[in-house]
Amino acid sequence: MNIHLSLAPLVSLIAGILILVMPRLLNYIVAIYLIVIGLIGLFGSGNFMH
Repeated sequence: MNIHLSLAPLVSLIAGILILVMPRLLNYIVAIYLIVIGLIGLFGSGNFMH
């Protein structure tokens, strides 16, 4: 559970910084962010702890 709570804000922060630095990467960053959050949601954060 800690991985989900700490990973999502970290990914969001990195994505936000990259969008500010290079706005043309917005589409790719959003797509990667959604895929990462989707995978975490599907597989569950509890599985990473075992």
